[in-house]
Amino acid sequence: MTPERRTFAEVWMAVGTRFLPFADAASAQLPLGRLLRLSLFQVSVGMAMVLLTGTLNRVMIVELGVPAWLVALMVALPLVFAPLRALIGHKSDTHKSVLGWRRVPYIWFGSMFQFGGLALMPFALILLAGDSNAPAWVGQAGAAAAFLLVGAGIHTTQTAGLALASDLATDDTRPRVVVLLYVMLLGGMFVSSLLFGALLQDFTTLTLIQVIQGAAVITMLLNVIALWKQEARNPAATRADREAPGFRETLSRLMQDRGTVRLLIASGLGAAAFSMQDVLLEPYGAEVLGMSVAGTTRLTALSAFGSLLGFAYCSSRLSDGGEPHRLAGTGAVAGAFAFALVVFANPAGSMAAFLLGAFLIGFGAGLFSVGTLTAVMTIAREHDSGIALGAWGSVTATATGVAVAFGGALRDIVSTLGESGQLGPAMTGPASGYGAVYHIEILLLFTTLVVIGPLARHASAPPKSPSTKFGLAAYPG
Repeated sequence: MTPERRTFAEVWMAVGTRFLPFADAASAQLPLGRLLRLSLFQVSVGMAMVLLTGTLNRVMIVELGVPAWLVALMVALPLVFAPLRALIGHKSDTHKSVLGWRRVPYIWFGSMFQFGGLALMPFALILLAGDSNAPAWVGQAGAAAAFLLVGAGIHTTQTAGLALASDLATDDTRPRVVVLLYVMLLGGMFVSSLLFGALLQDFTTLTLIQVIQGAAVITMLLNVIALWKQEARNPAATRADREAPGFRETLSRLMQDRGTVRLLIASGLGAAAFSMQDVLLEPYGAEVLGMSVAGTTRLTALSAFGSLLGFAYCSSRLSDGGEPHRLAGTGAVAGAFAFALVVFANPAGSMAAFLLGAFLIGFGAGLFSVGTLTAVMTIAREHDSGIALGAWGSVTATATGVAVAFGGALRDIVSTLGESGQLGPAMTGPASGYGAVYHIEILLLFTTLVVIGPLARHASAPPKSPSTKFGLAAYPG
């Protein structure tokens, strides 16, 4: 190599590490192109989450007249599979197969579940819209089955996909690789919510059905591309006579540390606090503030953008030796302030306060999620990656499902009592039910701060080193 080419290569490598997205997450074993291709499964998951919690929930509640408690229950149906994430992670750690794959079978069947749920959803919407002579419960049952299939696919694909990424990464790059995948999830939510908002600008039931069908096809395309030639076959590691520890034994070892248990409890409380309004933010914007379908769909993009900025701040702080538990606590404080703004938006008649609140919900959730995920990744270094990430995912997903169902039910109960005059003249408007949920979320976030406080107080900040940096060297996402 000539001196000029050597100088150019050195300059380009320096520029790449400093500015290119996640250049410092790549390694010789997992080049950047292969890593970005693998991350496409998170894009499909983000797209499915936008459909479930950002578009379909609002359409079913407002346009189709389905009770909010029933819609919340449907969105919470993935709760059935959420506790199994730890088991899925363990099974993918110890999978026995003559083909020599551990993670590929779980990612593939997870993708099929996602596709099946999205393929079933249009038929359920036709029945819910009343375009048939079938009883109402048939459409509701079909929608519930579709939500259940998509949820099962999301949990299976995410758990095995994150574990595969952790397997392929080196010890130094593994935390940055896993968080890159988290950012791709948010990026998928951001882009798909903007796209869905544009496609649904002139809303019709037929247009919504076409959007869902397109999402089903794109899901399979993205996941097949993501999975192609990622995991090398290793029959020796998956042979049938290989001895492997049982699930209970592995989980017991993980839970021996009281700090781990406290971290998982705090993660569950924070996840519940941030997600209780998942099916209510868009209907709140529609019923209370008069926003359109396209406008409320774009709220998901606004929250996702806030999450990306929260990740950027978290990444910068971690690169400077910041303590992850304290960053998670900062996210909880930001979330409490965000929900206060959303509540304030109605009496003040301020759309700006509502939009700022939606943005800060994403910002706080991004800080909290990345902070707790960073702490879990530290634990995962001492255990199999599948069981550690699965336990964190199981706790957060279960808490999310319970919170979503509870939030929808609470909104309906308070609204019904308010309309009947049992809560006084100040609680007769449509905002009363939503306000009750937002106040509960603020209380949960303060409880989260109490639980995570001892971990933040006693934990020492990690030393500043290249191995603690995330994603974009200066500005991830």
